Amino acid sequence: MNQTIAAPAQEFELKNSALLEALSQSSQKVDWVGRFFNLLFLLSALIGVLSVATIGYFLVLEGLPAIQFAGLSNFLLGVDWYPPALYGIGAMIVASVVSALGAVIIGVPVAILTAIFLAEVAPKWLANIIRPAVELLAGIPSVVYGFFGLVIIVPAIESTFNVPAGSTLLAAIIVLAVMILPTVITIAETSIRAIPRTYKEGSYALGASPMFTIFKVMLPAARSGILAGVVLGVARAVGETMAIIMVMGNSTAMPGSLLDSARSLTANIALEMSYATGIHASSLYSTGIVLLVFVMILNTSLVVLNRKRVK
Repeated sequence: MNQTIAAPAQEFELKNSALLEALSQSSQKVDWVGRFFNLLFLLSALIGVLSVATIGYFLVLEGLPAIQFAGLSNFLLGVDWYPPALYGIGAMIVASVVSALGAVIIGVPVAILTAIFLAEVAPKWLANIIRPAVELLAGIPSVVYGFFGLVIIVPAIESTFNVPAGSTLLAAIIVLAVMILPTVITIAETSIRAIPRTYKEGSYALGASPMFTIFKVMLPAARSGILAGVVLGVARAVGETMAIIMVMGNSTAMPGSLLDSARSLTANIALEMSYATGIHASSLYSTGIVLLVFVMILNTSLVVLNRKRVK
């Protein structure tokens, strides 16, 4: 009887030892496939980092002579742009910041409410109609937005405010507000849909209303994704060129109100790079440095806000 019991036990021990020996041999083999993909992933990450570093180095190298010529404070705070003598981009910085902030103030609330409607409120058939229309907005070329602003918004401003020229900061703000909608809507909707259903179910179980659940539970939980969409929208507004050239008026003077003509940093580069030489060309590269720093500040702000949220 004992022999009949011992035989299966010995057989099990032999199989177990053989399995352990096979596992040890396989663990000793080099996983070349895994190493290859690890290196591939690392290389892909390095390409992105090196691209940003190369662009920054190139801009600094080309733009440094203009900053040395004009002085950093005069270049950033000066409001007189008269190449080849005066290089002050203060008025253009103000125009870029005001147009971007105005677009955010108008566009972001509309985008977030639209994202909530698509993710939580709209019936499926209606969401399937609105969502492709929003995605279509993202694919429209910027020059078409410029035509829209030039034909619709600029005349509307002229007739509404009784101004001689409707190509103003206000026109640029309205066009940019429309342009950032698809970016913010898409990312905000994705973030809201990614929230676990237990959040909503727990809120309902405690007796909360649907609107309370949306604004007090769902939106705070999706905050990081919504902020990312807002930052990308601001970056889109700051970096827009063609539509701004068509509707802002392109005056280098400091704007006194939203109904004044102005010129953004990107428009300044696009309008003058074709014929600029020497220090003039270098000043345009320095303008690119300012844009790069502005985007870096936006991304850093997003990281800081998300870290505070986690804590």
